[in-house]
Amino acid sequence: MSSATNSQQAHIIINVDVNFSAEESAPEHSYWVYHYHISLHNTGTAAATLLTRHWVVTDGEEKTQEVHGEGVVGRQPYIRPSETYQYSSRVAINTPVGSMHGSYQMIDENGNYFEVAIPAFTLALPNSLH
Repeated sequence: MSSATNSQQAHIIINVDVNFSAEESAPEHSYWVYHYHISLHNTGTAAATLLTRHWVVTDGEEKTQEVHGEGVVGRQPYIRPSETYQYSSRVAINTPVGSMHGSYQMIDENGNYFEVAIPAFTLALPNSLH
């Protein structure tokens, strides 16, 4: 007797682009705002749904805040093979420099849960880091 296995798998690649928002920031009140644009590209052979997110935001004084929630920007996107899902959001920190990293918790079309790491990225004023 043999058992068949489904070799289809989702594989998600994350890309991040960050921009400082001078218009929304108030440095005199220790308030710096950054917009980030995330691209999730499914390079696998199975579709997947993004269920939840977990962010760790660290400011320049090593103070961290964690954010947990369902989906992203009010959605739980379904990403088919070869498709890319993109969204934009923002974060405010109390120092001019900080960082973010985290993970997305996902489920593929075969019912397999998996986690996708969001690589750390820097929040910094333009031309402030070498």
